[in-house]
Parts: sequence; structure tokens; C-alpha cells
Amino acid sequence: MKSLSRRTLLRGFMQGAAVSVALPPLEAMFNLSGTAYACGGGLPLRFGLFFWGNGNLPELWTPTGEGSSWELSEQLEPLAPVKDLISVVSGMSIKTGNLIPHHSGKAGILSGAQLKVYENGREDGTFEIPSIDQVIAAEIGGDTIYRSLETGVLPGTDGCSYNGPNNRNPPELSPYAFYERLFGASFREPGEDGVVDPRLALRRSVLDSVMDDITRLDARVGAADKIRLDQHFTGIRELELRLARLQEDPPSLEACTRPIEPELDFPEIEGRPQIQAVHRAMTDLIVMALACDQTRVFSHWFSDPLTNKLYPEATAGHHSLTHDEPGSQPEVNMITKFVMGELNYMIERLASIEEGDETLLDHMALLATSEVSKGQTHLLDEMPIIIAGNACGALNQGIHYRSFSGENTSHVLLSLVRAMNISAASFGMEEGEVTDGLAAIET
Repeated sequence: MKSLSRRTLLRGFMQGAAVSVALPPLEAMFNLSGTAYACGGGLPLRFGLFFWGNGNLPELWTPTGEGSSWELSEQLEPLAPVKDLISVVSGMSIKTGNLIPHHSGKAGILSGAQLKVYENGREDGTFEIPSIDQVIAAEIGGDTIYRSLETGVLPGTDGCSYNGPNNRNPPELSPYAFYERLFGASFREPGEDGVVDPRLALRRSVLDSVMDDITRLDARVGAADKIRLDQHFTGIRELELRLARLQEDPPSLEACTRPIEPELDFPEIEGRPQIQAVHRAMTDLIVMALACDQTRVFSHWFSDPLTNKLYPEATAGHHSLTHDEPGSQPEVNMITKFVMGELNYMIERLASIEEGDETLLDHMALLATSEVSKGQTHLLDEMPIIIAGNACGALNQGIHYRSFSGENTSHVLLSLVRAMNISAASFGMEEGEVTDGLAAIET
């Protein structure tokens, strides 16, 4: 039987317009173990999100040349070591409106939907539908201990990973706490006997007893409360599955080893957070969590929209500089290049992990983006988009695609969802919805 991608769609035309229909899961889409076909050796697909706040300087960001004949711009120069492993997409626009600067952009770029403004008048709002990391996690994250992992770098980072309205996944900000969660007492390397924590069985029993009341409660509440309860209990169900998997033998993955324990704390130095140290400690843990198949989806929040933390050598906070620094904004440029240097570190670490004849990066897609382009004007045109990895051959690498018509950023996100072998007919909603990916980045 010939294998069939889970991204396969039925395509046709109706009244002159292109239409597509998703297929249900078919036997041809899965291997003998019942898991989706991926790269050689049965290795899983992964997805990652690298997000930084306050955008870039488009005039210093956009590469020259197109296709495979392109040159890095000044702001992308820190990515020179991984140029052949990335694709840059420029000229794309968020189509969901800009009601609340920064906040509207984060919802548009990550979910393809308008920001849902809080009823109490708070300006930051919430996501109407799940963010891309959770769309993908719902499909490929269920076979691992953690359906998804969320991490942050700067103190106070909230992140923008949403399961749905008012249901945000807060990031872990402490590398030490993150290490203990992933590689503490319950972790076993492949082939390691280890000792199963006896408390796991008790926790599962408690959860089982709670689940017995869910059906009765669900029958007593209205539609809105049903949605809230479903979101809440989904987390409980995932915890139950996680505890069960901690009692199973770990997968036999050659690259999986217990990483070095990070520092207990990373205190600020002269009022500045240790951005690089925290980011690299978190990155090393994320990479090994993927290599050990503890998760297949992560979102890494380098900084939030509107962040105003002091970066190395900057004379003021990042957000303040985007609005107040005069002229060509050399300090804003410096900060963007610093962020790209740290993105380069993550890509290099992912590419350094050997899996069969390929690398961890070959078996995944990493999206790097922000909530605006030029921070000074809150533009939602010329959005910064970088993709690393080829998702087992589904995505092109080493190219620059330039949109001259301001195409919808959701096209990129739909391509990424489908690259995960997810048969999605569309991405986004209303003005942000698309039914076609971006062909230039697909193989």
C-alpha cells in the first residue's frame, strides 16, 4: 500500500472558485504502528515557535534577491551560519485589523483571527481561536508526555499561546524549574531502569474520581459554561495521560540524554536581565525535550509584545526605543540583531542533534515572527517571518520569498500546519481565513 500524506486534500472548482475538502484519517496515512508517516526510521515531526516583541526595521530587514539567489540583510546577518537552513518570507500582511496596536497583531499573526476584546474593557484582549502552536499540538502532541511546552526568557513574560478564549498557556520562565519539570526525579533515559514515583498512581486515582463528576456537572450548566468546563477539563485529561506515560518505558531515541542542570537563578546584573544566558539555558532544555520525545510542540517567547526590558548596551527599554529613538534607530537595530543572533543559536542547536542520517531540525518546522513590523508605527504590513527546518522534506530551505501584493500571513501558517501532516482545509477565520498555503515555501 502506498503511503498518503495526512495533508492530502480533495481539490476542485465550484462556480468558478477553487474549493478544497479535507479527508478523514485513512490507513494509507499511517504506518504499521498507527502513527503518521514521517521521516526515515519512524522519527516524529515537531513544530516550534520563536516569538519576539516589537518587530523590526523593515528597511534593514528585507533581503535582496529572491528564490535561492538572495542575500541576507543587515538585520538578518546574524543568521549567516544557518542561511541554507532557513527560508525568509517578506512583504506579507496581517488582514485581521489593527484595533489595538501590538495586541491585534499578535492574534492576527498567530491565529489568523481578530483579537477578542475583554468585556471588562481591558485593552489586551484574548484570542478568539487557538494559536498555531495549539492547533498543531491538538493533532500531533497527544502521544507525548507534554502535549506542548511553553517557555519565556524575559521576566514577566506572559506569552501568547492560547487554547481558545481566556485560556492561555503561561510560559515557564525559570530554566531550573523547567529542568526539574522535564528531567527531575520522574525522568528516565532510554535503557535506564529508574524508580517510578509511587505518588503517580495516587494522583491518577484522584483524577479518576474527579472525572466521574464531570458528566453530571456538564448536564447542569449552559452553553457558555460548557465551553469553559471543556477547556478546564481538557487540561485535567491531559494531566491524567501525562501521569500514565511517566510510568511507561521511555522511547529508545539515540540522541536522548539527561541535560546539564542549569543555574538555580539568573539574577539581573545592574538592572538588566541575563537575556542571553536564560535563552540559551532554555533552548538547550527544549532541544533535549524534543530529542527525548517528551514533547513535539513548543512555543518560546523570547519577549512579549510591548516589552520594555533593557537589552545589552541599550540606553532605554526596547518598546520606548521603538517610539522615541530618533533617526535610523541604531539601538532598535542593535536589539533586533541581538534577537536574531539568539534565534541562530536555537537553530544551530536543533541542527546539531543527529537523528538517523538527518538532524532534529530536518524533522521539524520552526516559525520565528513578531506582532508588528516597524514598532514605531505599529505596521502590520511587511511582517517579519522566518522558517527553519524542512519538516521531513515538506518545506523549502535556503530561499527568500517576496510578496509584492501584501498576501495574508495566514497562508504561511496553513503551509506549516499541513507540513505537520495535518489535513487542514483552512486556517484562520473571517478576514484572516485562507484555504491555500504559500506554494513558494512548500516542496
